[in-house]
Amino acid sequence: MRYILIFSVLLFTTAAVAQDHVNLKGGYAAEGYDVVAYFQNDVQKGNKQFSVTHDGVKYKFHTAENLETFQQNPSMYVPQYGGFCAYAVAKNGKKVGVNPKTYTITDGKLYLFYNSWGVNTLEKWNKEGAEALQKKADVQWQQILKAQ
Repeated sequence: MRYILIFSVLLFTTAAVAQDHVNLKGGYAAEGYDVVAYFQNDVQKGNKQFSVTHDGVKYKFHTAENLETFQQNPSMYVPQYGGFCAYAVAKNGKKVGVNPKTYTITDGKLYLFYNSWGVNTLEKWNKEGAEALQKKADVQWQQILKAQ
């Protein structure tokens, strides 16, 4: 019984830590947009009817088929940097919200970006050099994870 309690506490703690590093605006990863649809070159809001929790994070999908696809290989579809703005992570080491309609897929990975008030960070990402910024963001993201 004692081991079950310890395991339960560890599992809850791990899920809570994972959620701290995920943009959960609206209660779901990618603000409730279907992360599989991005890989189909489509942007679709998810439906509560087709939702799942993975690593303590909720995801919604536009179709049952996309939900099934996600469940076959969740790590393939999880947005980079917890779904925070990739450009802000690279440039400032900060977790900044996104416009879920502003994204890119590079080397099979989903990157989301801030796009509001005349500032489109995806355009900046591409103009300033996506490859170098991605490498910088990878390093910055590790620092963010260590700090919290």
